[in-house]
Amino acid sequence: MSQSQETNSERSSRGELAERLAARIDDREVRVGVLGLGYVGLPLSMGFADAGIRVLGFDIDAAKIAAIHAGESYIGGVSSSRLASAVEAGTLAATDDFSRLGEVDVAIVCVPTPLTSHREPDLSYVLDTGRRIATSLRRGQLVVLESTTFPGTTDGELREILEAGGLTLANDFFLAFSPEREDPGNPQFDTTKIPKVVGGVDQVSGELACRLYELVVPRTVSVSSARVAEAAKLTENIFRAVNIALVNELKVIFDEMQIDVREVLDAAATKPFGFMRFDPGPGWGGHCIPVDPFYLSWKAREYGRTARFIELAGEVNVEMPAWVVQKLLLALNDRSLPIRGQRILVLGLAYKRDVADPRESPAFEILSRLHELGAEVGYHDPLLPEAPSMRTWPDLPPLRSTPLDAATLESCAAVVVVTDHRAIDWELVARCAPLVVDTRGVFRQPLPNVVRA
Repeated sequence: MSQSQETNSERSSRGELAERLAARIDDREVRVGVLGLGYVGLPLSMGFADAGIRVLGFDIDAAKIAAIHAGESYIGGVSSSRLASAVEAGTLAATDDFSRLGEVDVAIVCVPTPLTSHREPDLSYVLDTGRRIATSLRRGQLVVLESTTFPGTTDGELREILEAGGLTLANDFFLAFSPEREDPGNPQFDTTKIPKVVGGVDQVSGELACRLYELVVPRTVSVSSARVAEAAKLTENIFRAVNIALVNELKVIFDEMQIDVREVLDAAATKPFGFMRFDPGPGWGGHCIPVDPFYLSWKAREYGRTARFIELAGEVNVEMPAWVVQKLLLALNDRSLPIRGQRILVLGLAYKRDVADPRESPAFEILSRLHELGAEVGYHDPLLPEAPSMRTWPDLPPLRSTPLDAATLESCAAVVVVTDHRAIDWELVARCAPLVVDTRGVFRQPLPNVVRA
């Protein structure tokens, strides 16, 4: 490009920049960069690639980059054949060279937003990614944050970082928030079948982001600001967290009354209005429900408010693994067995049925507590052959999935059902395990060796 052309480009108004980007989107010439190629970023990248949009994925994990180039998927919802086809067609490429961010028209941030050890928001991944973008940010680019966070992150911390290099939102680039919506293991709703909430830091940014996502989703839901979009995502997950806590608390109460909570829920669910069923379990799991509510409760304190419902729901759900272990201890005591030295097998390591996703799974807390009590712990999960290292439970010994057969079950003092994968032979479990602590309602009919938890 000549010096005169650079000068003309630099003098272009923001309106002209928006028109150029809109035209590239409409002509499907836009190039999309996705930062973070995990459970959110890779399916999103595939959605754009399948639509014929060129995607350049970015990740700091060299193993993920190599897997993509080899056409080998590491995410359950993305098949290797589909991934390989996109790579071969040239619609998907991946790199760990963040200096190439200048090549893309849109940068979509899909990095984790976990909690610290004090259960406070950890925005380090988002802010570090923002700094990487800022070093290559050029005029006319659109940046979209998808990582779940508290209201004010996009138009506050992220905007400040992006503008630190000299470009400004008012004149040079566009910024929006559009929360990821994923339901791992649900074949009815993959990334490209779910309506997309979009909120721009300003109107033009929101319009451009909607235009982009309309290439790959059935409907965009435009809201008035990035803060509304951030709050909508938190509200979705808080709704689930509070209701999960409610049924978990009912489970504990009804257990004392010797009432089967699931039979109660079956009956209540026959009401055709005013009731939505949630099922109890051993605790909460996944990358959203155990984390996102605390982002809002933390932010609420800045405004002098206490999110009492949210914090109470957190307390109830966090206590569930301990309650399950206590049920196991009481059942062993009834059989005159101490926990120390007993072999206990946990069935299911994933946080959810039929997904290979262990993030924030209550199985780790249960395994950790049993290990601390002196039990010989093991697990079986047909989808997770090896337990990943988890920073939250560093004291757990390395574990691999134990084959499930009659001899294994009979050699255990008890098994604890944490995840009700369909691939597990539950009839074999009921027949061969001397004691089953069932947290998922797998065994609905009373059995002498099954204890509900």
